Amino acid sequence: MSERRMVVALADCPARRVPDGTPLTIPQDTFVTITQALGGNYTVTYLGQMVRVDGTDAANLGLESETISFPPPVDDVIHEEQVWQALGSVFDPEIPVDLVNLGLIYGVKVNQAAKHVDIQMTLTAPACGMGPVLVGDVEYRVRKVPNVNTVKVELVFDPPWSRDKMSEEAQLQTGMFY
Repeated sequence: MSERRMVVALADCPARRVPDGTPLTIPQDTFVTITQALGGNYTVTYLGQMVRVDGTDAANLGLESETISFPPPVDDVIHEEQVWQALGSVFDPEIPVDLVNLGLIYGVKVNQAAKHVDIQMTLTAPACGMGPVLVGDVEYRVRKVPNVNTVKVELVFDPPWSRDKMSEEAQLQTGMFY
């Protein structure tokens, strides 16, 4: 979603301040401006601050959460392309680019016998306060993939992230292609 629109909180709504991740509550009957609606989560402006509202709390703002779903499994295999699809549905709260195209996902390893997925990812900055929120989003969405029982996300910072890791599309979208 690229157009901004204002909504009123229908109930107290949990949120996290971007970029430090500090939890806060948007009080009922408060006006907020939606600045980004991607991957089922919302980035809004509240009291001049950018905050992220999880899709599970979207109803508090009178909004719908986008859910990720997959066709019913035809076998008992974890399909890696579905894991990547789930990862591609997690968006940075500040810019409209998913974690895969930002180059934040360094590796995916599927253990079919244990029905487990290991993910190595990084952040654009090691001190990013939204890191735990993004890790939680990744775990939640990858657990939605058929036949996945457990997910472990490891944050790594070597090699450090740089814009070179972004897809060309993401570089163009963010104006970082030069």
